[in-house]
Amino acid sequence: MSTATRVPGPTRIPVPLRHSALVRVTHWLTVLSFLALLITGLEIVVSHPRFYWGETGNVNMRPLFTLPIPSSRDTVPTGYHYVMPDQNGWSRYLHFQSAWVLVFTALVYGIAGLLSGHFWRDLVPARRDFTWRAYAARISQYLHRAQFPRAQIDRAEAGSYNVLQRTAYLAVVFVLFPLIIWTGLALSPSFDSAFPAAVNLLGGRQSARTLHFFLTWALVLFLIVHVAMIALSGFRTRMRAMILGRAALPGTALPGSSQSGFRPEDLR
Repeated sequence: MSTATRVPGPTRIPVPLRHSALVRVTHWLTVLSFLALLITGLEIVVSHPRFYWGETGNVNMRPLFTLPIPSSRDTVPTGYHYVMPDQNGWSRYLHFQSAWVLVFTALVYGIAGLLSGHFWRDLVPARRDFTWRAYAARISQYLHRAQFPRAQIDRAEAGSYNVLQRTAYLAVVFVLFPLIIWTGLALSPSFDSAFPAAVNLLGGRQSARTLHFFLTWALVLFLIVHVAMIALSGFRTRMRAMILGRAALPGTALPGSSQSGFRPEDLR
């Protein structure tokens, strides 16, 4: 009776957790609320596509600039001989509701990030990476991806953000989002009456509205670059990680998968 020798399979290395449940939930709540804010914000802008600087602004004043689009109100001079459909009612209601979802989500994420050390551990660049050379090297890697094996790049970023991602996320989390929330609150009359200094620091309500507009497009630019980088880095892998928390990289397998696991020699 012959006995077959069983050859041990490749050594499995557990796939690291890329995103915690809190990060994933707050991420998708932020995505949904931001998209709702963007759509409804555009509808609100259509009702008066003129921007001013200072405390007040109306059709009898010279605007700082005017968007070259027709208005949804015939009382607003735009140079066009027709008006857009007026969606100002529902858009303002949904805009405010989405804004509060974003504010509470940001508070939960911010408090949890501070208490857990997530910001310092996952977002603040290491001192050795905080150099122009490190930024230039990462940009070059993105621009010349054909020269770098995807498996090598994926494993390098399996459990940590690179220096470009860390810097961009820090700017969004601690600069752009706080500013857009501040300028958005400054457009509320009740907030103005309760905290007039917060509005005066921005130069007035109309100044806050103008800043709010530019900050919105700064976030839209970040969103476009963010999605483009996800596509370059492997869209399915990155999306799976943000939904499930883990993502199988080349040479690895998710828990419970029958695929071959990651082998230490793959790092050579």
